[in-house]
Amino acid sequence: MPLSPETRSLLDMAYRVGAPRFHELSPAQARHSFHKLQFAFRPEAPAVAAVAEVPIPRRDGSALLSRLYRPLSSHHDDVLPLLIFHHGGGWCVGDVPSYDVLCRELANGSGCAVLSVEYRLAPEHPFPAAIEDARLAFDWCADNAALLGIDAVRIALGGDSAGGNLAIVTALALRDEDRQPAFLMLVYPSTEIISTRPSRTLYSAGYFLDRETLQWFFERYLPEGNTEDWRASPMRAGSLAGLPPMLLIAAEFDPLVDDCAAFAQRVAQEGGVVDYQLVEGVVHGFFTLGKAIPEAGRAVALAAAALRRALRGE
Repeated sequence: MPLSPETRSLLDMAYRVGAPRFHELSPAQARHSFHKLQFAFRPEAPAVAAVAEVPIPRRDGSALLSRLYRPLSSHHDDVLPLLIFHHGGGWCVGDVPSYDVLCRELANGSGCAVLSVEYRLAPEHPFPAAIEDARLAFDWCADNAALLGIDAVRIALGGDSAGGNLAIVTALALRDEDRQPAFLMLVYPSTEIISTRPSRTLYSAGYFLDRETLQWFFERYLPEGNTEDWRASPMRAGSLAGLPPMLLIAAEFDPLVDDCAAFAQRVAQEGGVVDYQLVEGVVHGFFTLGKAIPEAGRAVALAAAALRRALRGE
C-alpha cells in the first residue's frame, strides 16, 4: 500500500523545511534534533503508578542510569514481570527522556514494569560499549529482582532499531551461557550492518532514515569496521536457534524492512517462535510518533498485548 496520509504529511513537512539530516550534524546537534522530534510528535504522557531513577553500578565506579516504570494498575508490593527497554537512535542519539511516553504506554498496556536504559552512546563510546551496558542491565536486574519488585524469571528484553539490536545480541549471549530472557519485543531492529537486500535501495532516500544517515550511524558506532561481528550484525551469528519467543514489528517503507523479514524467517527456520508483524504505510521511527501517525498507537498496543500474554499469561 502507499504511505499513509499522516506519514506522507510528516515526511513532506520534514523535507520541505530543509532541516539538516543527521549526517550533516555533529553528534551533539543530532541528539538535540532527535530529542525535538520525539517531544514534538509523541502522545501525551499517561499516568503510571510509580517512576524511579535507578542507577546501576559499573565496576569502574560509574553508573548506568535507568528509569523504572510501574503500571497504573499495580500495587506497590506487587511482584511484576519486567521489560528491559533499549531506545533507538543508531547507537548515537536517543535517551531515556525521549522514550518516557512510550515506556509509560508499554507499562500500562502490558501490566509489567519497564526499565528504560541510558546506555552509552557513540562516537564517545563506540562498539561494544552499548552491548556491555545492555548485558549489565540484564544481569543487575536479575540479581536485584527483590529490590526492584520484579520477578527474575519473567524478564523480557526489547527495543526499537539500535535498541532492538542490543536486545537480540544480549539474548544471543545469554543463550550461549544457558540463560535466557522470557521474551523479545523488537521494533524494526538493526540485524545486519552491511546488506544488499532490495529495501536498502528502495527506501534509501525520502523515507526519513536516509542512506547517508545510516552510514553516519554505522561509521560512528563501528569506527574499526566490525561489520561482520555478530554482536554488531546478529544475522551473522552462526546460529539463531534457542532464542526466546519474540514479537518483531517492522515498517513497510524502511530500508531495514527486508533485513527484519529475513531475520524473522531465519529464526523460524531454526526452530524459534516469532510473530512477525509488518505495519503498512509507515516509515522507520514511526513507533514513538503517535501524535502524528495513528499506526503508532495500534503498534504500541500490539506490543503491550504481546508482553502481557508472554509475561503474565493473560
